[in-house]
Amino acid sequence: MEANIAIPLDGKKTWNGGGQKPFGASYGKMMMWFFIVSDALTFTGFLAAYGLTRFKFIDSWPIADEVFTHFPGLHGVHAPMYYVALMTFILIISSVTMVLAVDAGHQMKQKKVAWYMFATIIFGIIFVGSQAWEWKNFINGSYGAVKTTDGKVLQFIKNGHQIALSDFVLGERTDGRVQHERHNGLWFEEEETIANYSIAQIQNAYKSNSDIQIRSELIDPATKQKIILSREEGIAQLAKTKLVIEGANLKVNEYGNTIFADFFFFITGFHGFHVLSGIIINIIIFFNVILGTYERRGHYEMVEKVGLYWHFVDLVWVFVFTFFYLV
Repeated sequence: MEANIAIPLDGKKTWNGGGQKPFGASYGKMMMWFFIVSDALTFTGFLAAYGLTRFKFIDSWPIADEVFTHFPGLHGVHAPMYYVALMTFILIISSVTMVLAVDAGHQMKQKKVAWYMFATIIFGIIFVGSQAWEWKNFINGSYGAVKTTDGKVLQFIKNGHQIALSDFVLGERTDGRVQHERHNGLWFEEEETIANYSIAQIQNAYKSNSDIQIRSELIDPATKQKIILSREEGIAQLAKTKLVIEGANLKVNEYGNTIFADFFFFITGFHGFHVLSGIIINIIIFFNVILGTYERRGHYEMVEKVGLYWHFVDLVWVFVFTFFYLV
């Protein structure tokens, strides 16, 4: 038997021969919404895992204001969250230019669509570049720290402010340790970059500077600040040092709990991949706009579809920004 397909009495075109358009949306828009919903669930799972893990290790979780303090051109200036806020503002502005591009498309104004899409691409590139810069600073570190045999991360402070190892440890490594490379390393294997200072140097420098204190990665629930150790406690804990940490990676993190770095790299990297993908798609559509492809089609629906994706990426960043930097 042949299936009977209902033909609408009002004469409207069917949605790929399968009935009326759901919610008045084209096939392409519907598929974009399906993708956005599924991707939103993915990000929700990641952020939920982050939230649960942070709650579990709340007593040793790094404080965002002490981690993200860099600003281009302002070396040594404590500017907590300023650059991240600027990145967020740039991405929000890119969403505005995308809205204007879609609106110009509805009015069939080719030149305006091209200009607004070009602006969106530029803002997106600035954001991705800023995120790469933020990664570089996070990986290189700001101050340096040490890790003890029982897994504690110890940082150094003076007059209530954290200081870098280079601020009180003088000279270069004194233990004769050199970087293992293929031509001189153990079993001719390369290794990760070694620290600028040896454990003995840091211990001796701390003992000879009575105005320097040590604080642990643990946070005092009452003050919401990291616990500062007495000089005696500091010497005792420093004696258990097994590793000098400079920066953050998937194994160690000078700012505190290593899991923070794991989530930071994964979630911000996953979001950055989405932004980069959106930039590439925008560039392709931008050239199609220039070539008049959508003028010949008689509509700019493709701009509208990529606009949905771009707004989604911007909205996700608002949640990432809130979870990682503000809360």
